[in-house]
Amino acid sequence: MSAPFVLAVPSKGRLQENAEAFFGRAGLTLAKPRGAREYRGTITGLDNVEIAYLSASEIASQLARGGVHMGVTGEDLVRETIVNADKRVLLIDALGFGSANVVVAVPQAWIDVRTMADLDDVTTGFRAQHNRRMRVATKYINLTRTFFASHGIVDYRIVESAGATEGAPATGTAELIVDITTTGATLAANGLKVLDDGVILRSHANLVASRDADWSSDARETARVILDHIHARARASKYREVRTRFKGCDAAMLAEAHSRFGVVAPFGAPTSSGMLTLHCPPAQLYALGSFLRDRGADTVSVAALDFVLDRENPLFAKLEVFLRS
Repeated sequence: MSAPFVLAVPSKGRLQENAEAFFGRAGLTLAKPRGAREYRGTITGLDNVEIAYLSASEIASQLARGGVHMGVTGEDLVRETIVNADKRVLLIDALGFGSANVVVAVPQAWIDVRTMADLDDVTTGFRAQHNRRMRVATKYINLTRTFFASHGIVDYRIVESAGATEGAPATGTAELIVDITTTGATLAANGLKVLDDGVILRSHANLVASRDADWSSDARETARVILDHIHARARASKYREVRTRFKGCDAAMLAEAHSRFGVVAPFGAPTSSGMLTLHCPPAQLYALGSFLRDRGADTVSVAALDFVLDRENPLFAKLEVFLRS
């Protein structure tokens, strides 16, 4: 039997809940057969998959080493942890949760410092006045260095943060910070503000693949199955199924509906009896229904879609291109 396909998932908190819910919606039920405290799990119905429950930062490290095939972690951790990340891992898909920004934040009392250019001037003046570099507290050392270099800022030094980074200026251990934030409320509560152009990265939870994992033919097939489920669910969530039948239903009308409402006809042109199935964006349902009724439809039915399986899966195609490159 071949080695298992390893999928890493956050081990606790909201990230774990959201990841399990995401896979569940895609028809991939994560289970812990040996109990809730176990750090290994399975996907119901996929015998060759092992779920590894790890911290989000450890997932990024395992992806870098090829210890897991795919994992759910934040882009901020990928960019911070993995050197040459774009060559070593692939961000397959943003999962719609775990959104947060890595930002540069300074004291609100610095009323004349609004941009990175202003910060450059302040750091230069600070060094001339105090004969030392301004301190930046952060856990994001690599992202900070790269971002500051892109703005030509050199008169600073990093103080690695081990605790609540946002408290560093108030306690006197740093003059400013680079940290992650969702709403900015915690920064404001600590008397800090984000610079106007100080967003280093808009991060989200991503499904990430490792180039250095053992991508056997079995592993690729397992990845295809998993990504088929995910894409089919994502495709279905963008549309509702609309069905109708009437004599005036023809290819010209279908082309107009596509142009006006963004609908697609997954099964092609209307049948000889005028039967038509459309996939329509939810926001356009009433407008499409009115359009069809105005042209002769007596009844237009609308139904939710759970999954739409297309012949081509862009997520798996993306992975294959990455592994071949």
